[in-house]
Amino acid sequence: MELAKDYKPEFGSLKELLLDIAQERSQKRLLSMIVDRLAARPHIALARIWLVQPGDICPSCPMREECPDQTRCLHLVASAGASIVHEGEQWNRVDGEFRRFPIGTRKVGEIAKTGQAHEIVDIDENSNWLSHPQWAKSEGILGYAGQPLLYKGEVLGVLAIFSRIRLLEEGIVWMRMIANHAASAIANARAFQEIEKLKKQIELENVYLQEELYEVQHFGDIIGQGPALQNIMKQIELVAPTDASVLILGESGTGKELVAREIHKRSLRGHRPMIRVNCASIPKDLYESEFFGHIKGAFTGAARDRAGRFEAADGGTLLLDEVGEIPLELQSKLLRVLQEGQYERVGEEATRQVDVRIISATNTDLKDEVENKRFRQDLYYRLNVFPIEVIPLRRRKEDIPLLAEHFLGQISKKMNCATPRLTQANLMELQRYEWPGNVRELQNIIERAVIVSRCGALRIDLPGAAGNENLGINFPTAGDTGDGPEVVPDAEMRKRERENIVAAMRKSNWKIYGNDGAARLLGIKPTTLSARIKKFGIKKPTSTA
Repeated sequence: MELAKDYKPEFGSLKELLLDIAQERSQKRLLSMIVDRLAARPHIALARIWLVQPGDICPSCPMREECPDQTRCLHLVASAGASIVHEGEQWNRVDGEFRRFPIGTRKVGEIAKTGQAHEIVDIDENSNWLSHPQWAKSEGILGYAGQPLLYKGEVLGVLAIFSRIRLLEEGIVWMRMIANHAASAIANARAFQEIEKLKKQIELENVYLQEELYEVQHFGDIIGQGPALQNIMKQIELVAPTDASVLILGESGTGKELVAREIHKRSLRGHRPMIRVNCASIPKDLYESEFFGHIKGAFTGAARDRAGRFEAADGGTLLLDEVGEIPLELQSKLLRVLQEGQYERVGEEATRQVDVRIISATNTDLKDEVENKRFRQDLYYRLNVFPIEVIPLRRRKEDIPLLAEHFLGQISKKMNCATPRLTQANLMELQRYEWPGNVRELQNIIERAVIVSRCGALRIDLPGAAGNENLGINFPTAGDTGDGPEVVPDAEMRKRERENIVAAMRKSNWKIYGNDGAARLLGIKPTTLSARIKKFGIKKPTSTA
């Protein structure tokens, strides 16, 4: 017992261990720290921790014959100690004879099953339970203490030490304290580990979401390398850094909005929002509210204050898409906010200040609208500081292969199938077509081809081709004459476009919207189709008896 008294002061060093246990968040480091610090004390021969985990090596486990339940057992996860018989021999391996203990079997297993501690103060008086009594005798092992790692009534594992002194009551108390702190720390470490796992999962999912968002934003990005597109890019580079108003001209489906977004992205306002408003889709009596906002009670249905598009775009860019559709009576108010940066909400007397760059887009001839008194000349000049014309696809057919490959890859990925091969025959077929719907129509046709082909060999069905006359489009192709694409005058193109719209309207029973509407057949937006119907003066024929 004198030997035990000599080591009694060593128990004071365990206070630091308890503090360190509470601060460690890694389970692996925590377990190693506990056994290492215990085994570092002179009288501790061996310190080990087993944790309850699913059964994994049952066929080769040395204790498989004693195991009543192979679904879970005690796994040796940390070990530390050293021999005094064989100098330099360390007992830190976790793959030895006692790497697994069945729950309920032998002393360690019984502790895990019952949740009760087991201490032997003097092994000399009770060594029958030892698997290797000679090992204990030769190594001077005199005491043993096994403590359950209990957390909220659940046994997480077992902490055990073999001591070269007869255990004192104070030592047993400290072992219970260490086991309790260790169990809480293991539970916390597992919680932190789960949090880190979820955090990494969320970060990974966020990366995927960002990639998906990037793909959505770039689904129809400015793609091509022909001279027409290169000229547009040069114009974008020139005007983007300025605050000049830009008027983007071009047919529907040519990518005017993409040009606008590229200008905004390269401008000094790129970190601020770009707000788009489709001027053709706003009811006439709501234009002013849509642009400038309104206060509660300003009109029937105004149940609360509402900010307008100008306020939302403050500091950024406002894209006025289909600007030619703005009613004439509102154009003076629009001109004022462009010139002075001031406006009032509907129903409000207070004047508000705004700093917005204007980019406009139109598929109509605003000069013609000005001449016919449907568009203010002063507003036209204000919007047309820097015009950019987006060339229709039929005038830059050299870009069709790049565009088609881009859409094909994006659509195939979206549909989770292998990207079909775009053959030379496919490309020749695409380049012969005149593309009245431009890039948007190309995108729709590629998507339809992938769907019809079921991710197999690509079959492209163009409007007007054999078997597709029901789409109401029938343009001549190079194969008709062998002399290349026919040159069609602009007046003839307009006539054909009108006839094509009429054919689509008849096919859809004069329905514009929906899956069976004319806009769907033509591959254009319903609002665009409505604008063209108005432009060409197309009217549904009255029925006759």
